[in-house]
Amino acid sequence: MKTGAKIAILLVSFLFVGFVIFGSMTRVQVECEVCIEFGGRTDCRRAAGVTEDEARRTAQTMACGILAAGMDQTIACGRAIPKSIQCTAN
Repeated sequence: MKTGAKIAILLVSFLFVGFVIFGSMTRVQVECEVCIEFGGRTDCRRAAGVTEDEARRTAQTMACGILAAGMDQTIACGRAIPKSIQCTAN
């Protein structure tokens, strides 16, 4: 393969990766930290999203991933009322 072709492929690759990173970062508008108490333990997780609801649900899902064991507990934890929620708009 010629040197010019290699450089062109590298340049296109870097531009694509940059576009993906920039595109995903500009969509984040809200960050939330959600603390869940489940099964006698508490865990807090932070997540970001386009909407507050999306960020809150994602943070709760992440916290429940640590606290719950098995599908039944994961569903129950996902329905639990958070101990605290703190959201900030970007």
